[in-house]
Amino acid sequence: MKKSQKIHLSIFLGFIIFVLISYFIDFQSGLNSGISFVKVFLSMLKILPCAFILIALFEVWIKRETVIKHLGKNSGPKAYLWVLILAGFSVGGLFVALPLAETLHKKGASLSVIFAYLGFSGIVRIPMTIFEISFLGLKFTAVRLLVTIPLYLFFGIIFGRILEKRNYKINFNVDE
Repeated sequence: MKKSQKIHLSIFLGFIIFVLISYFIDFQSGLNSGISFVKVFLSMLKILPCAFILIALFEVWIKRETVIKHLGKNSGPKAYLWVLILAGFSVGGLFVALPLAETLHKKGASLSVIFAYLGFSGIVRIPMTIFEISFLGLKFTAVRLLVTIPLYLFFGIIFGRILEKRNYKINFNVDE
């Protein structure tokens, strides 16, 4: 077992011990932490298997040339529209967006497009937007989207260009 895996396991076991001790001494904050962990874990179990299957199918079915053509460095403004639409139909938030962003990067999407996609995936998901409209109203949601979409687009382009100028490469074989 690698050193980083031992550290992660130690942290997880420490958390489990903390929750167990909280149960025996009736420490409510510790119990709430444990309950929240279980709720998030169970919600992830509902979403992630299907999402990873879809991401795997995306990796197999979508050719690298297609991604480069539509989302690569020379794809133009339409690339941002494509990732806006992709983010709108995504489920699972960043749990799904990060692995899909890795797949897009491996297939040749530009860093600017990937950063924009990651930002969009947090703000434009259609189910969450509908939910927001029902609670906060259409006017609020429209203003929020009209402000945040251009901001994420701008920062995605800026961050991508900065990193591409520095010839930044993502290392997917991290041993830490």
